[in-house]
Amino acid sequence: MLATGLSGGIDGWTVDLDRLDEAAERTAAVTRELYPELDVPFHARWRHFVAGAPALPDAGEDPAERARAAFDLVILSVLLDAGAGPGWRFRDPVTGLTLGRSEGLAVASQRMFEAGAFSPDPGSPHRADAALLAGLAPETLARGFAVDAGNPMIGLDGRSALLRRLGAQALARPDLFAVADAARPGGLYDVLAARADGGSLPAPAILELLLEALGPIWQGRLVVEGIPLGDCWRHPALKRADASDGLVPLHKLSQWLAYSLIEPLEAAGIAVVDIDGLTGLAEYRNGGLFLDTNVLRLTDPALAAKRHDVSDPLIVAWRSMTVALLDRLAPKVRTLLGVEEENFPLARILEAGSWTAGRRIAAEKRQDGGPPLNIISDGTVF
Repeated sequence: MLATGLSGGIDGWTVDLDRLDEAAERTAAVTRELYPELDVPFHARWRHFVAGAPALPDAGEDPAERARAAFDLVILSVLLDAGAGPGWRFRDPVTGLTLGRSEGLAVASQRMFEAGAFSPDPGSPHRADAALLAGLAPETLARGFAVDAGNPMIGLDGRSALLRRLGAQALARPDLFAVADAARPGGLYDVLAARADGGSLPAPAILELLLEALGPIWQGRLVVEGIPLGDCWRHPALKRADASDGLVPLHKLSQWLAYSLIEPLEAAGIAVVDIDGLTGLAEYRNGGLFLDTNVLRLTDPALAAKRHDVSDPLIVAWRSMTVALLDRLAPKVRTLLGVEEENFPLARILEAGSWTAGRRIAAEKRQDGGPPLNIISDGTVF
């Protein structure tokens, strides 16, 4: 897609790689600011919970059960991490902090989990039961996220429906979700632990399992030969002579989740390797960085004010080229920081800089700090 864009073959977009230096400089600068010693953790949902990197859920002494609890928490939180809108806020009753956007969504889900909102057993609050998720009411999520007329959230119904489908899928696939316990999202830990070879697991294996296990929960998505494709869309510029004709696989939430499962796996004694086997994330902070630095330009600026569905070829191209441009950005950032790829994979660049640089330039460009394009969200993509 990027190659086609560079040759002028993507309707709606032009690409200027000469502007990539500014994006790299912004990313390197914020990395140095936030991590002066360059001790950057991997991009993961854990950074958004209270205190940035809390201990894994206290689920007893058994490392496997602690891992299942951590999987439960982070899977739910990532699936709930779509744009909430600029007006929503969450006041954390524990710290007194008022948070919005990703951090607010993370802390709200964390507090619900800690309170046992997803567990049928008051004596074992740190779990998410599939049967309970399958019957989750939007009102339950609204209470947990403090949503009301004065604190509206985009896509609340979509989020609760997504968790209900997650619960139903976990019940339908005990071979993936109930190998060692009652059906729960955390059951995926046992499958990955069994697939580790000599205690080592490639990061792409995490994504492979997530795509199989979670594919059916994405409503209204493409299905090819009976396989639900999830965050995968069509674009007319991509021509293939087989079933993949026009298909653009992005899997933003699934890869965000794959990154976020690395830490509980490693805490359970499984070494996760080939981190760069995962891609950058096709979301509006990374994509906004490239649009706001004019690496990507709309051929018609008026398109920025219009509302676009996530399936719109304009948005599919933007997200796709964002993934490819992150691979072009990474070596420039490493050179500016004086680090090597082996010790500074893309997962660190995403965490330290590109996402935050995208957020900061958005705040410079727009009063609400929102994305540069107006995207219709059902709460399951952005």
